[in-house]
Amino acid sequence: MRYRTFTEHDYDALQALDLDVQRAHTPTFDTLAERERAGRLHTSLPALKFYERSEHSFVAEEDGILHGFVFAQSVWQGDRPIVLVRTLSVHPDAPAGVSEALLHATVKSAYDTAVYEVHYPVTPELRAAAAAESAVLTGAYAVTHLGTRAQTAPGERLADQNPLGETD
Repeated sequence: MRYRTFTEHDYDALQALDLDVQRAHTPTFDTLAERERAGRLHTSLPALKFYERSEHSFVAEEDGILHGFVFAQSVWQGDRPIVLVRTLSVHPDAPAGVSEALLHATVKSAYDTAVYEVHYPVTPELRAAAAAESAVLTGAYAVTHLGTRAQTAPGERLADQNPLGETD
């Protein structure tokens, strides 16, 4: 399996994959009103163009077939950037481990761009992936802290370091 950023050449395959995933999760998907169907799909042309440029969105591909995708973007939260995962979709027949690997690709891209928090909703498919990334879970939401924030962000304070040996 190969995990890579996607390009305009992948748009049709991404839209077909998104439709397959929606139909698998909601067998009555095709009977929904058109507006409802459109609202559930994640691969509109504007969305694809946006996430293609995001640096944190990937597809899982094997032998020219897309098995899943993750759409994520860097956003500012207060005084620092975070990577926010909007969508992670995997075909029901995809090989095991695709969800975990797509999430890991996003976590790695965040770290590589000096963004030290990745936020994402935890679906049943992502519980194992969240655990593998040492995420802090809050209900159905997870935050993976990277770098030095992994040591301090969950609330533990590092021992005070006083390099000069001075006392207060």
